[in-house]
Amino acid sequence: MKSKNSEAKKIVNELLVDIFNRILIIEAEFMKKQNVKLSMNEIHVLEAIQKVEEPSMSNIAKKLHITVGSLTTAINTLYQKKFVERDKDEDDRRKVIIQLTDLSKEVLHMHDLFHEQMIDSVFEELNVDEDQLLIDSLRNLSSFFSR
Repeated sequence: MKSKNSEAKKIVNELLVDIFNRILIIEAEFMKKQNVKLSMNEIHVLEAIQKVEEPSMSNIAKKLHITVGSLTTAINTLYQKKFVERDKDEDDRRKVIIQLTDLSKEVLHMHDLFHEQMIDSVFEELNVDEDQLLIDSLRNLSSFFSR
């Protein structure tokens, strides 16, 4: 007989996987409707470039928790599609700095719009502003996955 704890773990696992997968699917559908011809992985690489203080290959890879080699493949594709530019650092010519193009900034604006609409919908549907327990639980969950 399963314990309540193991049943709860199973349910939490299923819910987390389901939520994650559904968000990715809905996000991809939204971006497709905006005529964005990039994969969600490519969009998330652009987002990481935007969010790092110094967009060097190593900093971006670290932000994404991937190897520089894996990032190089993505950057090459984004460069060919004209979503990024590559420049050598003036002080250290070995360091490659990645810059977003205007095209990528438009995509990131649409991506931000999706997240804004998603969160607005969550607040509207779930009355989250009244549910401090949910907010605290999500903070704890985020903190756990950050470690």
